[in-house]
Amino acid sequence: MKNKKESIKLIEKLLINIGEDVTRAGLVDTPKRCVNMYEELLSQTGVDPKYEINTFFESENEEAILVKDIQFYSLCEHHMLPFYGVCHIAYVPSNKKITGLSKLARLVESSSRRLQIQEDMTLMIANALEEQLSPKGVYVIIEAEHMCMAMRGIKKIGSKTVTSKKTGIFLEDKDLVKDIEYKIKL
Repeated sequence: MKNKKESIKLIEKLLINIGEDVTRAGLVDTPKRCVNMYEELLSQTGVDPKYEINTFFESENEEAILVKDIQFYSLCEHHMLPFYGVCHIAYVPSNKKITGLSKLARLVESSSRRLQIQEDMTLMIANALEEQLSPKGVYVIIEAEHMCMAMRGIKKIGSKTVTSKKTGIFLEDKDLVKDIEYKIKL
């Protein structure tokens, strides 16, 4: 965070503006805790997540590799409220090039730690995989619940938003897409 002390004062001012007493026991350290929280949740702002894909291996496998149910949480750039859910990543290797499975989870983690919309997070993950692995195709699906829909406005708790991005062979091979969707029970 660029100016932590200033941010703490801004949170304190916000609490005062909504009518809170910032000297009461429960709120004394709230501005500091709030700033620390945002620092953690937004720690990858400005960082290109593609660099999480930095370990490569060779494999004779030419079938789709799927890592499903990678849990994440992020913050909506419109209301700064959380959205959270799971990300499913499938790719078909090209030229025997694969990456470690944990690198896919790290990619999701890095992609989630910023203010954004789910649609852009989906594209960010797919683009990183395309750039770092040059696979035959990528299929990224994100299912998430948005607190901006659950806590305010329409107040629809439990509704989920599903976004996806397909490239390469996943655009051409409908059976491959059906197989991946069956495996993740979409």
